[in-house]
Amino acid sequence: MLIDHDSTTDTTRMPALVEATLPVTIADIWQAYKFLKPIMHHTPLTPSRTFQRMTGANIYLKAEHMQRGGSFKARGAAYKISRLSPQQLKAGVIAASAGNHAQGVAIAAAQNHTPCTIVMPENAPLAKVVATQEYGATVELFGATYDDAYQHCLELQRASGATFIHAFDDPDVIAGQGTLGLDMLNDLPDADAIIVPIGGGGLIAGIAVAARALKPDIKIIGVQAAGAPSCRASLDNGSPTTLTSINTIADGIATKRPGELTFSIIKQLVDDVVLVSDEDIIQAVLLLMERSKMVVEGAGAIGLAALLSGVIKFHDQKVLVPLTGGNIDINLVGRFIEHGLAMSGRYFVIHTILDDRPGELMRLLNIIADMRVNVIDVRYQRITERLPIMQREETITLETRNRAQCEEVLRRIRAAGYMVEEAQTFDEDRMHGRM
Repeated sequence: MLIDHDSTTDTTRMPALVEATLPVTIADIWQAYKFLKPIMHHTPLTPSRTFQRMTGANIYLKAEHMQRGGSFKARGAAYKISRLSPQQLKAGVIAASAGNHAQGVAIAAAQNHTPCTIVMPENAPLAKVVATQEYGATVELFGATYDDAYQHCLELQRASGATFIHAFDDPDVIAGQGTLGLDMLNDLPDADAIIVPIGGGGLIAGIAVAARALKPDIKIIGVQAAGAPSCRASLDNGSPTTLTSINTIADGIATKRPGELTFSIIKQLVDDVVLVSDEDIIQAVLLLMERSKMVVEGAGAIGLAALLSGVIKFHDQKVLVPLTGGNIDINLVGRFIEHGLAMSGRYFVIHTILDDRPGELMRLLNIIADMRVNVIDVRYQRITERLPIMQREETITLETRNRAQCEEVLRRIRAAGYMVEEAQTFDEDRMHGRM
């Protein structure tokens, strides 16, 4: 889906009749803002010339990954728990989370001296699990997805009597998340658009209420991972829809179904919801590291990914892009870097078959060295039924500048008489009997 939002036509207003039907109002968000302002970080909002050149939009990055707990989730959790009665605080709180809400709830629970239990998916990033435990919460791992953890959490809540703190579908949580919208528009009141990640929808619902009240003509675009498009599917179907399965590296927004309350707000106030591939998310994460020196998780970078990939366009307009979380597993960072470098042509793997005799590999490597290309790894296979006797298969990993240099490597090696292919192409050809 390609959306070009060059037009500045005012297409969305929030008359009193519309606001009256919403489960959260701007008054609720202002009340949350007054409570949260003294205890939340006012995270930086910075323009990016690099991303402006790459997208044509005047992009302002809201560094909410620098918020307490490493994400915007601290806002909604803190506000929700602040409104509990002394009896509820004594009984404790419980929540289900893929990781960021977990940390927000754990921090707020510790500040309010209330017992806290968090149910997280079994594949939740280790960094998020450990951080949640260090904030004082008891963590139980259950199921493959957030939705599995959520159902188990409800069972534990009924048995324990603790107050359930929903990750997104709660008026107080939505109001707390909406304070991020107030922060951004206080800093940049003439913004033309806001690009917001969507999982269950709590953040975009709160931001949409705040933004429509402060600047009714602003464009509000939600972004989901293509492998977890629950909100997009729900909008297409006209009601909240549960996906049968989800698959994305953006674990922070990997939910099978949006909330009932959040969906009702999104349907009325959000201009569109678009989808972004995991490949584009990885590229955005890497560019934020390399160009902006920011470590942001996949879910937190997806708004920028939508702009960089061209899925949405805002030429010469001021666009607010909240970087909503920075709790990425360090092991995953390494995998992102390797994958991203390969996708951008900066890692290049080739396969070739050489005569198994002294000096043959050296002759090939000299061609590569003459191009000033660094060799990272060389592996060979001599014994296999696929190879004739006295030949061997070489897999060589190179460090290249860009895709153009990758193509030049192939051209020069082939000109020297070698049969060489890029790794994936070589394997596919061989499987189909083309070599």
